[in-house]
Amino acid sequence: QVQLVESGGGLVQAGGSLRLSCAASGRIFDINVMGWYRQAPGKQRELVATITTSVGSTNYADSVKGRFTISTNNAKNMVYLQMNSLKPEDTAVYYCNAGRSRAAYWGQGTQVTVSS
Repeated sequence: QVQLVESGGGLVQAGGSLRLSCAASGRIFDINVMGWYRQAPGKQRELVATITTSVGSTNYADSVKGRFTISTNNAKNMVYLQMNSLKPEDTAVYYCNAGRSRAAYWGQGTQVTVSS
């Protein structure tokens, strides 16, 4: 099992920045991808960004490219999401995700609210 705990959400004005953090614990040695997803009220959960733990390859949703940056630490037990130039449409609950073959794990989510 893998446990994921997010932090760093909050209320920010449009144009501002936030940094989300996710701490992973448990059986993390064979996690091969980590990422962030978000879910706005009345909408489906969507991918924001992912990063592979082996070589650090990243993937971003078109809506956040150039504004958000995903990264991990050397121990691969933390994943971060630096969010700049935030927009009201970025308002959502942000979930940390970790995956290996045939298994995926989720954090409890952290609320990000961007006011106009």
